[in-house]
Amino acid sequence: MEDFLRFSFNEKSSALLLFFCVGLVFSILSMILGSRRNYAAGKWLALLLLLCIFYISPHMFGYAGWYGDGSTRAFLFFVPFMQVFLIGPVVFFYTKALLNHQFKLQKSDRLHFIPAVLYGLYSLIVFVTDVFVMDDYYFYADGRDKDLADWYQVTGLLSMIAYLILSLRHYSVYKTRINEEVSYADSILFKWVRNFMLAFLCLLVLRILFFIFNPDWGQFGSQFWYYFAFSLVFTYVAIAGYSNVVQFITMSESGIRVYNVFHDEISPAADIETGAANASNIDQPTKIDSARNDLDTLKEQLSNEMKESKLYQNPRLTLTDVAESLNTTTKSVSEVVNQGFGMNFNDYVNAYRVEAVKAKLEAQEHLNHTLLGIAIDCGFNSKATFNRAFKKHCGISPMEFLNRTNKN
Repeated sequence: MEDFLRFSFNEKSSALLLFFCVGLVFSILSMILGSRRNYAAGKWLALLLLLCIFYISPHMFGYAGWYGDGSTRAFLFFVPFMQVFLIGPVVFFYTKALLNHQFKLQKSDRLHFIPAVLYGLYSLIVFVTDVFVMDDYYFYADGRDKDLADWYQVTGLLSMIAYLILSLRHYSVYKTRINEEVSYADSILFKWVRNFMLAFLCLLVLRILFFIFNPDWGQFGSQFWYYFAFSLVFTYVAIAGYSNVVQFITMSESGIRVYNVFHDEISPAADIETGAANASNIDQPTKIDSARNDLDTLKEQLSNEMKESKLYQNPRLTLTDVAESLNTTTKSVSEVVNQGFGMNFNDYVNAYRVEAVKAKLEAQEHLNHTLLGIAIDCGFNSKATFNRAFKKHCGISPMEFLNRTNKN
């Protein structure tokens, strides 16, 4: 017990201890809040932060003198603190939980944890063999912590790179679907998800740079600056991630509906493919002509409905809303927007909003109302979204258009 209480406070051990405590506090807070509000992302964040503080633990304790002789040395040797095979899957599932607040781990998802389980079994075999079977250390005859072994660190890095790629692909699918289903995609593209993946990318880049430019990267004492930089990044993730948990729960309790594209409904693309398969017995030319006529008819109906009912003025307009207004399916609306107008749903609705803003500016309404006020009246929900959509649709900014209008 006396060995465990002996912690040498110096510049290196104290710095890592500070990050350790910050990470532990935010991990506990995230777990408590996520559990109480049944918010999966909060619980996954808590687990990720716990893995991060475990990751720096061997070096924090090492700089504090725990790798000296005694029980603390054996403790660090036999406890697998650095779960590098577990960090990647947790990052991936945290990303999925952020983008789908109803996310639940499926049985097939357990396969992602097999490498971590195998390493846990390996650690157990090492412990039993060296402590209970052999008279002297066998696995630890070299005096090095197995968590710091070259093969483990390198394969762990490759695992984390693979899971970052999976996370980015999942986010790409999310962006595509959100643009196809809602007219306010910019406001729910989750800036935090992008920032989180950038932060995780920074961690991987740091590891790679230390592998390349630090010739003694395998030596314990030469790793401080890497673990210090790692700690800075995961502290940012802890603070910003917890803020995101609080923000989401606050929105939910305020009655603000958080749109979820990863629902159980069949996607428009799937509907189209299913419909085509079921209609395979129809004569092919007739089927194509009929589909083209239906597309042209619905295209005209959609244009008329957008203009007459001014659906675009609804800042929370969704594909489902338009389908209900036309008394048709979301599949049909998605098809006519994609194929008939060559746009995704978000861009299609924003094009109407931009045209409505242009009409108001040409009518000199900006003399009595602010530009932002006009944009909001036309269905935009923020200045940034309005500016991006206007420039994308017109090729110039709203102010440039206004200046040209005033000159004419």
